[in-house]
Amino acid sequence: MTQAAAAIDAAHALRYRLEPVIATFTGVHAHDGALPDWSANGLAAATDAWRAADAALAAAQPSNDWEAMDAELLRGHAAIRLSEDSGTHGVRRNPSLWTGEAVFGLVSLMLRRYAPAAERAESLRSRMAAIPAFLAAAESTMTAPIPAAWVTKARRECDGARRLLDEGVPRWLADESIEPRPADAIRAGATAARAAFDRFDAWLASRASNDAPVACGTAHFDLLLARGHQSRRTRDDLLADARVRFAEARQAVDAAAREEFGSWAVVEEGLAAAHPPADGFLAAFEQTWMQCFRKVELSAVVAWPNSSEWPLRYTYQPAWAQGAAPYLYFLHYRSPAAFDTVVAHEYLVPPIDAAAPDRHLRTWNHATIKLNHVVHHGAIGHHVQNWHAYRRSPSRVGQVAAIDSASRIAMFCGGTMAEGWACYATALMEELGFLTPLERMSEMHSQLRFFARAITDISLHDGRMTFGDAVRFWVDEVGMSEAVGRNEATKVSMFPGTGLMYWLGLQGIRDLRAARAMRGGAGFSLRDFHDDRHRADITSHELAAGFDWRPTSRFAGSVRRIHRVSVDRLTWRFAHNAGMSRARVMRDSWWCRIDERVVR
Repeated sequence: MTQAAAAIDAAHALRYRLEPVIATFTGVHAHDGALPDWSANGLAAATDAWRAADAALAAAQPSNDWEAMDAELLRGHAAIRLSEDSGTHGVRRNPSLWTGEAVFGLVSLMLRRYAPAAERAESLRSRMAAIPAFLAAAESTMTAPIPAAWVTKARRECDGARRLLDEGVPRWLADESIEPRPADAIRAGATAARAAFDRFDAWLASRASNDAPVACGTAHFDLLLARGHQSRRTRDDLLADARVRFAEARQAVDAAAREEFGSWAVVEEGLAAAHPPADGFLAAFEQTWMQCFRKVELSAVVAWPNSSEWPLRYTYQPAWAQGAAPYLYFLHYRSPAAFDTVVAHEYLVPPIDAAAPDRHLRTWNHATIKLNHVVHHGAIGHHVQNWHAYRRSPSRVGQVAAIDSASRIAMFCGGTMAEGWACYATALMEELGFLTPLERMSEMHSQLRFFARAITDISLHDGRMTFGDAVRFWVDEVGMSEAVGRNEATKVSMFPGTGLMYWLGLQGIRDLRAARAMRGGAGFSLRDFHDDRHRADITSHELAAGFDWRPTSRFAGSVRRIHRVSVDRLTWRFAHNAGMSRARVMRDSWWCRIDERVVR
């Protein structure tokens, strides 16, 4: 083993020890009974450990580009962790990190059958027993006033935790046929953990402040840009670009809605009205997945493992989770654990709400199923991407970067790669003719929201917007409801940099594909571009794009390779078909724009 490989392995091991819930979701089970130590002493020890890991990675001499890339990304992760743990947006002030870690420490053990139920039950008992001390430490660690919107979110998660402990855990014990003695111990632990959540909920209410700052500050945000997104562009450059693109996208959406459907209200009603029947609701997911698979297979644009090799099963959320799930970051598609072997990965669909079945079906309409729950998440998007990362990537970071944690994607760089590819995959399916006219309108509006998130992300954290400004922007400029606007502003304020993931990832892939297509000319092959693992290093034009993944000039080839790690090195092909309407041409002009910095 090389010096660099040893340092990389040690950094991963440190991460799993310090973040045991993330380790469980990753499929590393040596720490399944533990919660992280975010006390003052624990954070001080973690700071020392990450500094030592960073020094070891810096001193190591990589023997190849993969080691260079992994070392650089892990050093970026270490820098972000150090900044976050000492700043205003980590565990010292973000209550959702605490509530999420506590509740999903339990969910991570209940959700997947990676080991016999009795073994997971013992880890559940141990982790549950740690919750009272863990939440007590939160009160000692978070000493500053907390923004009221953050408190509201965390208190809702406390409600979800109570539902899980009161209803979900007993149901899980029965469903898994846990023996009486360990089941009694877990029920007793659930009672104590529930009381701890009650105390923490009351404490949170006393800490809420409408005047507490929500900005992470320019130093931390610039660190996220440079070491998380691996972008060399400045905040000012990105914000100006996002504003221009947002204006273009809004104009295109409005024009297309008027010319093709009469109004946006007609679009919304058409999308909601096109939904599966109640008795065919779950089947609609499977049918759409198969249609997507066949379309990609027929078009031969990307390697897609068959269902026996990389299975996915759409099923209803387990009964034990249904009461708590609406209150938590309970993802329908959670990235499969990289190091667990399971028979089939499950995509968890909420059952039809018996109290309002029509409203449920109108929300979970065909467009929502296709665009979000099939293409983006369960099919050519995240699920296929994960197969490439897990099965094909020589990069240790690439294998685990996009794993979902309790509140967000576990490694910051993973979000840009993962969301970039999933958003690109949706655009690719439009390119292949898989979307209906109404679904194309929905996707156009999604793109508009990507730019809106980028604008509010930057503006909130460098002080150009207040929280109220961000909410009003979503209502007045994006056309969303007050509740949606508040939710968007809350998420982007609590987790700085995450609002940029979608646009930066997507645009970087588009730019790289455009540059490759221009270089390849008539010999450019989309399938080869997607799958070829041995293409020549990128050109300087490609490096000029805003999505610059180069760790060092010495290892320029890593720019190409980092894309393959998690997004399989995809980028956008520009096409304008004959006979488009004026609205369609306008749409494609902003959708598929080549930046000057790519082609000059």
